[in-house]
Amino acid sequence: MFLPLKTLFLPLFSVALALTGCDSGPDSSAANSAGHTAPTASTGEANRQMQDQRPFDNRDDFENARRGLIAQDPELVIDHLEGGEVWNMPAYDFIDEDGEDAPASVNPSLWRQAALNNIHGLFKVTDGLYQIRGYDLANMSIIEGDTGWILVDPLTASETASKAFLFAREHLGEKPVRAILFTHSHIDHFGGVQGILKHLSDDEKANLRIIAPAGFEEEATSENIIAGPAMTRRAMFMYGKRLERDERGHVGTGLGKGPAFGTFGFAPATDLISETGAELEVDGVPMVFQIVSGSEAPAEFTFYLPEQKAFCGAELVSRNMHNIYTLRGAKVRDARLWSSFIDEAKTLFADADIYFASHHWPLWGQENIQDFLAVQRDTYKFIHDQTVRLMNQGATPREIADQLTLPPELNQAFHNQGYYGTVSHNAKAVYQHYLGWFTANPAQLNPLPESESARRYVAMMGGADNVLEKAHEEFEAASDMSTTDGRDTYRWLAELLNHVVFAEPGNDNAKQLLARVYDQLGYQAESAPWRDFYLTGAYELRHGSPEEGILRLTRPLFVDLLIGRAGLKELLFSDEISFEGSRLDLIGFFSMLDKPQGRFNIVTP
Repeated sequence: MFLPLKTLFLPLFSVALALTGCDSGPDSSAANSAGHTAPTASTGEANRQMQDQRPFDNRDDFENARRGLIAQDPELVIDHLEGGEVWNMPAYDFIDEDGEDAPASVNPSLWRQAALNNIHGLFKVTDGLYQIRGYDLANMSIIEGDTGWILVDPLTASETASKAFLFAREHLGEKPVRAILFTHSHIDHFGGVQGILKHLSDDEKANLRIIAPAGFEEEATSENIIAGPAMTRRAMFMYGKRLERDERGHVGTGLGKGPAFGTFGFAPATDLISETGAELEVDGVPMVFQIVSGSEAPAEFTFYLPEQKAFCGAELVSRNMHNIYTLRGAKVRDARLWSSFIDEAKTLFADADIYFASHHWPLWGQENIQDFLAVQRDTYKFIHDQTVRLMNQGATPREIADQLTLPPELNQAFHNQGYYGTVSHNAKAVYQHYLGWFTANPAQLNPLPESESARRYVAMMGGADNVLEKAHEEFEAASDMSTTDGRDTYRWLAELLNHVVFAEPGNDNAKQLLARVYDQLGYQAESAPWRDFYLTGAYELRHGSPEEGILRLTRPLFVDLLIGRAGLKELLFSDEISFEGSRLDLIGFFSMLDKPQGRFNIVTP
């Protein structure tokens, strides 16, 4: 029963984002259609110097990423069930296939990773083991059983999972599906399951095994219900949802190209794995499991295929440094525990000749895999131990993040670099894990809100015009500085100009100059989320925040949502809800991954 007097109003993002004209500002002639300005000389030199910091002549990753290619769809565009695009791989064709021609506006190490993540299609990993890569943020793996297929991680959305599944059938033949494995509780590894189920016969569905780690269902639905609007608004920044796919915009996420914004689903598990060493035989295929819950996800397992000597690392390890704290917002992860799980896997599955995972490309050779796991393990352990050391010497999170760099022995491989997580924000996460947000400086106990503090700072500095004059001089001077001094100047200008924007939200000159600063910081970032945060910040300073839609639901239904008695399905068919705008808004708003929704300002008050 609809009770209008008890209706709650929640903000939604409209899927259609209105673009305003780019405000005119300094150097606007050098800006592209989205307003992003040209890289400065300092930025170009910083990115050039990155070429000397990594072994770019090592092409092993490209050979491994292309190995076993069976088929590829060069026109891979996937439409949403209700219209619009869910996935568009050709949008990334501006990235050269060898990752060697990075423009000055992209960190060349990130450009290389983006080129590797462009390699998509159906791949044979070994006899009886295949992967579909580049159809979503995650991979879908296919294991041949005695009578059919075992699917691992059916992607984020029904649309992408369906397309990937049918592509595999086209090239491998049509076989029944006997089991589906959800390696962990993030939606890019289970949200597309309905796109698989719709292609199965009634008999297949009746006998289908769905295998997941203990706690999967609770963890898959809990975190994003409570903090969903805030997390998904922040995810718009993290994944560059509003950015153009070009050399001054979004190039990928580091972990893949990006999440598919489609139709999300769920299916309950029939088998739950609760302990390391558990063994199952699935359609004649023996599997050994390792529980790694509390590392990358709160409910997660890895597994080993003894017959193929193949280790599926799920998301315990991937071809980048992962997030101890994710910038979209979530509970901090335990770096020490994470490192210990990698060490356990290194020993438990020491016979592995093949590594494959939920993201990126496989690795072959026992020695290569052992070295890979050792570096991954030591990276998280180093960040943990050195943060704790500095923390216990009284260093603050910002001081630790500024001091800490990987030692030479951990800084030559590509697979542990900060394409997704970074040493900087992961060190802050370790500090937060042990000590929280407070550094014990009493000035932090009861500070003024950002806007009020900003107004007083700007007034103390002689007013906005005076600050902007000095800031513009510093910005121009930064172009001729050393790369370190130039980067530090951009970092400082971001902090300074943020005060002006928060003090005077209508000051277009301040917003335009801050946007130019964010452009440079984004272009220099090796981390894809850092790049997208900076460039989305610049975009919103120039064009404003997304438009608002309205969702109306009754208080009883809202309570049912919070306690888990109602989910997306109930919401879609309930008489106790109404909304203005596309039904996609509603689906996105209640999605369990980082689909951008909610409405509040971030780069302006």
